[in-house]
Amino acid sequence: MDQVKENPLPPTPVILGIDDLRPLPRATRIARTSDDGIQLLQEHRDSYIDELWLDHDLGGDDSILPVVTLMEEAAFNGQPFRIGTVFVHSANPIGAETVVRSLTRWNYRVRRATA
Repeated sequence: MDQVKENPLPPTPVILGIDDLRPLPRATRIARTSDDGIQLLQEHRDSYIDELWLDHDLGGDDSILPVVTLMEEAAFNGQPFRIGTVFVHSANPIGAETVVRSLTRWNYRVRRATA
């Protein structure tokens, strides 16, 4: 009797977001602070991240810059995070441009976006 092999479902894309307010409905996980964002990235250190959504201003004195520094240091040490595309969706144009410029310098694929 012939057995029919079922096609396995494609893996669910890993879409991470770091944003203090936006719901980011496509994201599979969301961090609301830079500390939680660092922890989230470290949890995915050894896996492929399809998309990473970053907001610059994270409420109060918090910003995305500690996360950006983590990503820069990883690339500097020859171990960049494996990320398909980083989307920067901040309403802060100067902050967003800083993030885009910093991560692009380390060969991350970065796009300016609206969330």
